[in-house]
Amino acid sequence: MNNVIILCIVIFFVRIIDTSLATMRTVMVVRDKTLFAFILAFFEVFVWFLIVREALDSASNNLLLIAISYSLGYASGVYVGMFLTDKFITTNVSVNIVVNEKKEIIKELIDSNFAVSVSKIKGKDLISNKFMIFVATTNKKVNDLKRIVTNIDEHAFIVVSENKTVIGGYK
Repeated sequence: MNNVIILCIVIFFVRIIDTSLATMRTVMVVRDKTLFAFILAFFEVFVWFLIVREALDSASNNLLLIAISYSLGYASGVYVGMFLTDKFITTNVSVNIVVNEKKEIIKELIDSNFAVSVSKIKGKDLISNKFMIFVATTNKKVNDLKRIVTNIDEHAFIVVSENKTVIGGYK
């Protein structure tokens, strides 16, 4: 029984590793980072193959425990992979901010080294004048940007979208 428990623990942690690699590989594929995706894919499948082989070789009468360990490791690996991706992979994002008054927000954003573009727009009633502030930045700076905007206008409408590529603009 001790061997089964050890095997289940190993399966759990190895599944965290290979599933985290899979999550990060997927992000690299979407971002056209071919070499990184290739390297991550190799290690992901290599680790997966070794643990699946071990699990199937040992699955005789403890299949349920092994399946639970395998599944929990996978689920945990998705979570860890998402955390690692957010922490270590920088992505381009665009932020659209709709406000009634623009002057103070624009000043604070520029003072915080954000590049801004501004357009005059109509609100949902198609009558009231509002302003849309457009900012191209990275996912690492979005929380600072949101904090700046909401400290000045808690009713600002903010939409953050991920971009594959940003060309030109403020550096």
